[in-house]
Amino acid sequence: MAENFGVLWLQAGGCGGCTMAALDRDAGGFAELFSLGVELLWHPSLSEATGAEVRDLLDEIAGGRRRLDALVIEGAVLRGPNGTGLAQKLAGTGRTMLDWVKALAPRAGSVVAVGSCAAFGGVTAGAPDPAEACGLQFDKEVSGGVLGRDFRAKNGLPVVNIAGCAPHPGWIGETLAALATGLLTADMLDALGRPRFFADHLAHHGCSRNEFYEYKASAGEAGARGCLMEHLGCKATQAVGDCNQRIWNGGGACTHAGFACVACTAPGFEDGRDFLETPKVAGIPVGLPLDMPKAWFIALAALSKSATPRRVRANAAAGHVVVAPQRKPGKARP
Repeated sequence: MAENFGVLWLQAGGCGGCTMAALDRDAGGFAELFSLGVELLWHPSLSEATGAEVRDLLDEIAGGRRRLDALVIEGAVLRGPNGTGLAQKLAGTGRTMLDWVKALAPRAGSVVAVGSCAAFGGVTAGAPDPAEACGLQFDKEVSGGVLGRDFRAKNGLPVVNIAGCAPHPGWIGETLAALATGLLTADMLDALGRPRFFADHLAHHGCSRNEFYEYKASAGEAGARGCLMEHLGCKATQAVGDCNQRIWNGGGACTHAGFACVACTAPGFEDGRDFLETPKVAGIPVGLPLDMPKAWFIALAALSKSATPRRVRANAAAGHVVVAPQRKPGKARP
């Protein structure tokens, strides 16, 4: 790893939740990076420097007098009103965040969008979007964004999109560590610029409700233990991310806690749907699992439901285990 891998972290239009996620020590956030030699040049919430000291740092980087290994942007860039960027100025500099992003990105060895807002626009760009928010290299699913589809950082990579709302702290830490060691290559990013070490998985993988999914034993209301896909809006079978294979803040992910996956790593997840209800046509969920033809899903669902054990069916509709697994008579207890 290069000594003193310098990271400048700026917060654009967002809630600050990605920074909060990165602070999760148990999941390998900022603390791990510091021990590996990553230097946080400045962060608006975590650094002591302010005023002229920060302005000088930004001017030195923009002028090419200070090396910048990674520019990290959290939150969507606000282009409004009418493309001026005046919806957000970087306090004390007299310049818009839009202007600073365009000035600093070409100077950076790597450019990283942390969170779906910085990557695609995210919640900040939700309709009607009066601030004209968008991502660094995507406007929702359309390539382009603030920097343009052809932008490449000095390392030859496009913007690296650590999508999620908020992203797992391990995704943040591991991506920055891979960039610092020079191990992240273009073929390790998917078509939307997301690192494949998490984007090649589905949130469905490792879900604690998978037995209920297999039998299509569905929860009918919040708090029940069954699968959340059929009725309660869960998109884990379509959403990229190894969410259920990692610990979040000492516990599990959304579905483990009883909340439907909203596919927060995908562009446009924030628009046009009820997060607590599954859209259906003729009783069939509109959003089917990736790579599964509709006819196969219907046939599988019918077969699975007909074979559902009484235990699974009863527990799916309850908020706790009401029927425990039973061993067959005559079988030795494991």
